[in-house]
Amino acid sequence: MKFTLSWLKEHLETDASLEEIVDRLTMIGLEVEEVTNQADRLKPFRIAKVLEAGPHPNADRLKVLKVDTGEGEPVQVVCGAPNARTGLVGVLGKPGDYVPGLDITLSVGKIRDVESFGMMCSERELELSDEHDGIIDLPEDAPVGMAYAAWAGLDEPVIEIGLTPNRPDCTGVYGIARDLAAAGLGKLKERSHEQIRGDYPCPVTVALEFGDTKPLCKSFGLRMVKGVKNGPSPKWLQDRLTAIGLRPINTLVDITNYITFDQGRPLHVFDADKVHGNLVVRRGKDGERIDGLNGKSYEVDSSVCVISDDNGVESLGGILGGEPSGCTEDTVNVLIESALWDEDGIAATGRKLGVNTDARYRFERGVDPDYMMPGLEYATRMVLDLCGGTPSEATRTGDIPDSSNIIEFPYSEIKRLSGIDVSPAEANVTLKSLGFWLSGSGADVKVAAPSWRPDIEGKADLVEEVVRILGLDRVPSTPLPRMGNVNRKVLTTSQVRRSKTRRALAARGLNEAVTWSFIPKSQAERFGGGAAELALANPISSDMSDMRPSLLPGLLTAAQRNADRGFGDVALFEIGQVFQNDKPDGQKMVAAGVRRGTAKLAGAGRHWSGSSQTVDVYDVKADAEAALAAIGAPVEKLQVFTEAPDTFHPGRSGSLRLGPKTILAVFGELHPRTLAELDIEGPLAAFEIFLDALPEPKSKGGRSKGALNASDLMPVRRDFAFLVDKDVTADKLLKAARGAEKTLIADVTLFDIYEGQGVPEGQKSMAIDVILQPRQKTLTDEEIDAVAKKVIANVEKSTGGSLRG
Repeated sequence: MKFTLSWLKEHLETDASLEEIVDRLTMIGLEVEEVTNQADRLKPFRIAKVLEAGPHPNADRLKVLKVDTGEGEPVQVVCGAPNARTGLVGVLGKPGDYVPGLDITLSVGKIRDVESFGMMCSERELELSDEHDGIIDLPEDAPVGMAYAAWAGLDEPVIEIGLTPNRPDCTGVYGIARDLAAAGLGKLKERSHEQIRGDYPCPVTVALEFGDTKPLCKSFGLRMVKGVKNGPSPKWLQDRLTAIGLRPINTLVDITNYITFDQGRPLHVFDADKVHGNLVVRRGKDGERIDGLNGKSYEVDSSVCVISDDNGVESLGGILGGEPSGCTEDTVNVLIESALWDEDGIAATGRKLGVNTDARYRFERGVDPDYMMPGLEYATRMVLDLCGGTPSEATRTGDIPDSSNIIEFPYSEIKRLSGIDVSPAEANVTLKSLGFWLSGSGADVKVAAPSWRPDIEGKADLVEEVVRILGLDRVPSTPLPRMGNVNRKVLTTSQVRRSKTRRALAARGLNEAVTWSFIPKSQAERFGGGAAELALANPISSDMSDMRPSLLPGLLTAAQRNADRGFGDVALFEIGQVFQNDKPDGQKMVAAGVRRGTAKLAGAGRHWSGSSQTVDVYDVKADAEAALAAIGAPVEKLQVFTEAPDTFHPGRSGSLRLGPKTILAVFGELHPRTLAELDIEGPLAAFEIFLDALPEPKSKGGRSKGALNASDLMPVRRDFAFLVDKDVTADKLLKAARGAEKTLIADVTLFDIYEGQGVPEGQKSMAIDVILQPRQKTLTDEEIDAVAKKVIANVEKSTGGSLRG
């Protein structure tokens, strides 16, 4: 929401400085995001006078001007504007000045062999309007050499505040002034309550036809004004709209835009001569289309509220007017509309059609219902004052809803909820200054919220109003009491696991990402989701329609966005929730990661020692095991299975399980079909860790970490090579070797697999390194041989293999 300082002071009598106003706005919850000055970008441009305007020697449409800048010698400027003439007073840009409307910086140049030392500017080139038929033509008494912005009154500050969705009353400058007046920064000027007497009945009627469906329009006000004279709006109105970034169009349209920002009341004007028959507000029909005032065409259906006449759809109700009935400079008779629209219907229509307008912004948040007809009267007065004409009587269809809400309010709630001691009298003054109605006396009163505050629902809202106006700086700072002893841990197991997982993955070079919890339906179905109960009833956009069943779609998309911008070797991880169904137990906590290109643990990109290898299944398997080890999973007991979701490449993926059924993680390279469906380029490898699947740690019954399990005796290593069938996995062989003698065997690793000459057909040789760690005494040869025999026997029993000779 933007407004100028002078605009604010039209509604607020105050002597406060800009700094005081900005500080107070932020203090009362209307956070100021930026204060700009239109003069900043127009500062270099000066008023200049054309002393001579002669023909260009090499071009019929160009003129060579001698221009007085007010700084001494005249400068030569080549100009092609049709209104360039001797004696014209305009606006000059000199070499080095930035022209915002053209996005260029001026320099000394030659135009058809004639040097030009600047540029006489049009209004569009300075982004003052769309006028570009000629250069700016100022009055003859405009002071030559003076800064144009200062002379034109364009050097006042523009304040922009960030509105929260619960403050529709501050979508107009009047509402902001009301809040500032309540905060003691001035006196609010009463707005006009004039009722315009019509000279004849309104010849156009309005009907609300929604049948048995929910009405998308609550009430509709209309008035005709005949004999208007439309054209460019007055300079004060154009300047006000231009200052906040709006483009002046014509007086009738500018009036509605002005009232939208001034009073927070969107309106619409129809060219009455282009409306055929009476107006009907209804739901759209399949196949109907409308050409909007924004130059785009939209197809409507029964979910969209439209205003139609005998010719068909004329307007998208509460959002956008139609081009066929729009007002132009030829408009003579006008229909002024002021209506109340259903907030949910406005929001749904805007999202469906992708239309964002100032009217939609206000209607979907809720406008003041009691100001519907006064807003129509206010607009009528401006039309009569600026365009002339003869008004009809105002007509209204539908009922304005009752917005009254009586709240029982005990003053003690202020102290209980905020800690501030506020007297009843002070609270009463604050609430009344905001427009609240109070009744009663004593400790409890009845309070009614004004019609422009739909966000006020209960006692806590009233406390918030009192506190924000009186100032949050009055809330006392109370330190927490010191505890006499050290507290027990307050983090849950899930929180501890998330923290440790985050540290472990970051230590392995992965960057944490945060992606949306909503993904397109096609991606949800590809990753095992897409159920009807997980589809959003009111999605932000079509690409965010379903709750995610996996973290991988968001991470893969993020990796591709990085690659599209030249950062292909990325490693990302995320810890968040996934959704299997709409039940509480269907929400799971997962950690996932992706590696792309050459983003391996050792580093990404090219290296002097040779060509870089791309990521593979072993990289992400190591990531998953490292994270599981960090959260206390028994990594040495985990089993590796080749089964993995079909989103991964078969044969290049797997899962880590604690037993045959408890899946702790899946990992692998992505299937080419998955990459194609997501429009993503590889190589990509990914993993997912199911943090909730790991059993809760057993309580140790105290804070002791246990005895240090270390030995000062040298370990003993023995190598074994076994002949086994080709289908025997390494995991099975390693598990058999580890279980042969648990007290002495510290570790078993696989260091060789061989198939070929010397190995029988259908078999392979697998060599393992077994580390024995004695605890009590040095092992004798006999004890070592005994353990070796146990290893051989256990492997032969479990795998059917034999020791290779």
